[in-house]
Amino acid sequence: MSETTEIEVTTPAAESVDMMDKAKSFWSKNSKTVIYGGIAVILILASYIGYEKLIKEPKELKAAETVFLAENIFDKMASTGFNKDSVNIVLNGGVLDGANITGLLKVINNYGGTKTADRATFMAGACYLQIKEYDKAIKYLKDFNGADATQIKSKAFLMMGHAYAEKNQVTEAMAAYKNAAEVNTKDEAVTPDALMVCGAYAEYNNKNAEAIEFFKKLKDNYPLYSAVSSGEVDKRLARLGEFN
Repeated sequence: MSETTEIEVTTPAAESVDMMDKAKSFWSKNSKTVIYGGIAVILILASYIGYEKLIKEPKELKAAETVFLAENIFDKMASTGFNKDSVNIVLNGGVLDGANITGLLKVINNYGGTKTADRATFMAGACYLQIKEYDKAIKYLKDFNGADATQIKSKAFLMMGHAYAEKNQVTEAMAAYKNAAEVNTKDEAVTPDALMVCGAYAEYNNKNAEAIEFFKKLKDNYPLYSAVSSGEVDKRLARLGEFN
């Protein structure tokens, strides 16, 4: 197995943005109720229950069982670092330590419509980003639904932005980063990070007006965020000629 190269799945914390700026590229740098009348409701309800109990639920359970080993490897890599050999097994399947692994791509193809397949889509996008296959990363991250999992959806947009940034597609990267910051403005865990990345990337590409807008929004709405409370955001605003 090749030597592990440590790369975080999530966006860099605010404190590492300066280091991001100095690297070769920005990324290394940087639920319906409907009521019907008469006999129709009985037929529809019976059909729905049949689908839920006989098809959807068993399919979801089987999908979760099938993806378990690959997801476990992915979780470990997300904590310790990604390497191409393990990523290949997670994506395409194979044998690892005597265990037969079903790859994420097979889970996505065989169990479409399940929450597990959607989760596998997110993980596939993340894997492709780590091995620098940016077009594939963008494809799977775009396909990811996320439903009400706003933090994960925000992270998917962030990673999509990183992939576009690596391809020097500034407009698309900027749009993805903005989407990440707008998924759930009440989320004080991921949204401030997204705004920090938005500001840093805009500044990096000499889009100073946009950078100021993002940094000010970060400062005004998330005063307890580390880069705000430490004065880092004020320093960046001053560097952009904004002193208020």
